[in-house]
Amino acid sequence: MEQNYNVVVKRSGRWWIGWVEEVPGVNCQERTRKALLENLRITLEEAIKFNRAAARRAAGRGYQELTIAVEAPRPVAAPVRARLRAAA
Repeated sequence: MEQNYNVVVKRSGRWWIGWVEEVPGVNCQERTRKALLENLRITLEEAIKFNRAAARRAAGRGYQELTIAVEAPRPVAAPVRARLRAAA
């Protein structure tokens, strides 16, 4: 199942740096924007797997796994993001 996350990216000197808005601690730095986005995807996937495993270990036995839905605030720069994705 594919989910979408929002990232903030910027060029800083010779580097591209980026953060995943919804997941604290998921940030990366790469020489190209393309490499940054790929590394953010990989890092986010690893963080989600790690957090799921940690939650299950913390719960111990007899837990339930449920899905909840939240209404996420719309990103301020959504039109800009759409243009950037289309140009990539």
